[in-house]
Amino acid sequence: MRHTKKTVKLGRKAEHRNLLLANQICSLIEHSRIKTTLAKAKAVRPLAERMVTLGKRNDLHARRLAFAFLRQKEAVQKLFSDVAPRSGTRQGGYVRIVKLGLRQSDSAPMAFIEWVDQPATEPKIDLDEKPEKKAEKK
Repeated sequence: MRHTKKTVKLGRKAEHRNLLLANQICSLIEHSRIKTTLAKAKAVRPLAERMVTLGKRNDLHARRLAFAFLRQKEAVQKLFSDVAPRSGTRQGGYVRIVKLGLRQSDSAPMAFIEWVDQPATEPKIDLDEKPEKKAEKK
């Protein structure tokens, strides 16, 4: 029986799973939003929130712990300089999961995982602008 065994295995061995989750977190830090399967998103969330908590501590030991897990210097630098300060007043819940529906090829449930305090970079659509008409044939 698997009583009190909380690890989500994702069909991979421990080393592969840890590298996968670390790469997902690095992509999340770099792009602020990633599209992945729902199971992976749910596995990434606690680890990503732990990395933000380390970033909020902002000391040498926290940097070394984050680098030991993420293994990418640029991601650790962006985590400590950009992502963690945005979440300075928040006590937790740094990551949001938005369900998208099923993937067409294999019907896997998909989701966006994104930072709650990410800056607004959505493109604005101007509704006053009318599309150009094509030249009519005579």
